[in-house]
Amino acid sequence: MAGLGFRREMTDWDMSAVQADFFEVVAENWVRRDRTPLYQFIESGRPVYLHGVSLNLGGFAPLNQDFLREIKALIADLNCPHYSDHLAASGDAHQLYDLFPVPFTLPEARRIAERIRCAQDILGQRMAIENSTWYTNTGTMTELEFINTVLDLADCDMVLDLNNIDVNYKNHGGYGLSQFVAGLDMRRVRYMHVAGHEWDERFELFIDTHSQSVPPDTVAMAQRLHQQQGLPILLEWDNDIPTLEIINRELECLKRTPMRFTTM
Repeated sequence: MAGLGFRREMTDWDMSAVQADFFEVVAENWVRRDRTPLYQFIESGRPVYLHGVSLNLGGFAPLNQDFLREIKALIADLNCPHYSDHLAASGDAHQLYDLFPVPFTLPEARRIAERIRCAQDILGQRMAIENSTWYTNTGTMTELEFINTVLDLADCDMVLDLNNIDVNYKNHGGYGLSQFVAGLDMRRVRYMHVAGHEWDERFELFIDTHSQSVPPDTVAMAQRLHQQQGLPILLEWDNDIPTLEIINRELECLKRTPMRFTTM
């Protein structure tokens, strides 16, 4: 089962020709917008997952309760099976619509877990958090320890972004795909994100651009987890979006092509 992140640039496509089993959309984009395209996805038997970018779980400003109530209504309207946001900060005084890392420390894990619990209370359901890329960080815990602690304290679910793990591993070392997955409480994972990334010579870092094909090792891990645990795979492609035909080839690869997994 493989889905696609629906983006504005795809509006003119014949979406009935897209070989996706479900779609994920940015929740903020559909709170006050005509939802006809989303209703059409649902009517065609393809559910819509909601993925947020502005909840600011890692921030310090009070959670926006009015926004969360709007999300709750959106979830109900779309009969949405999953709502998620990032384990990151996105702006306190102003919404920056970017993601900033939080220190990997036990006090931060406790603080953020409490914010997630508050969000879940307003939503009236569990939500999921996504592991993020980070290009600099300070802390006393590994990323894996931090995520497991937050998941446990918040009693929430997770969207497992395999591309972000790969980018962080290439930039900082630590846990590769196999080690990270082996150390994670997979019972909390609802589905996976996969994408491509690029090397940026200006910063001498791999950047999570979502602008390339999914690397083979990431495809292989996604296939393995899908086959072993039934986890759906979501393809993200946000920049330099290719043709519908290329997207369909990527989806076909994720769904059907067996690939040898290389331990990382």
